[in-house]
Amino acid sequence: MSRQNNSGPSQRQLRVGEQVRHALSDILQRGEVRDEVLDTAVVSISEVRMSPDLKIATAFVSPLGASDGEAIVQALARNAKFIRGRVSGALKQMKYMPEFRFRLDTSFDNMARIDRLLRSPEVARDLDHDNEEEKK
Repeated sequence: MSRQNNSGPSQRQLRVGEQVRHALSDILQRGEVRDEVLDTAVVSISEVRMSPDLKIATAFVSPLGASDGEAIVQALARNAKFIRGRVSGALKQMKYMPEFRFRLDTSFDNMARIDRLLRSPEVARDLDHDNEEEKK
């Protein structure tokens, strides 16, 4: 039975991605990565997506507070090899240690933008108009 390319990640990719996310979060929480940008930031790893061969881990990061997201991503990228070495202890079951890539997680920004849009007077007016039409 063959899988289609658009069927989404496999259970294995999801499971390994979650294990990698936990390992990354632990390392960042303990402050093991020495970088002046990361020393002053609180970073959340919201998701890790694994490539189908599990050799590339793309981590989506969210700086908490007023930190510059792009600076955080660049600092993590500068330290990717160090992070890879530190994570290896927590992922001993893996045949290959994945290469890390870091991306800014914009899903929270998108949710906030949609929420603001839904609460706007224009949308409320349209919804009220639709409700009035249904009552007739």
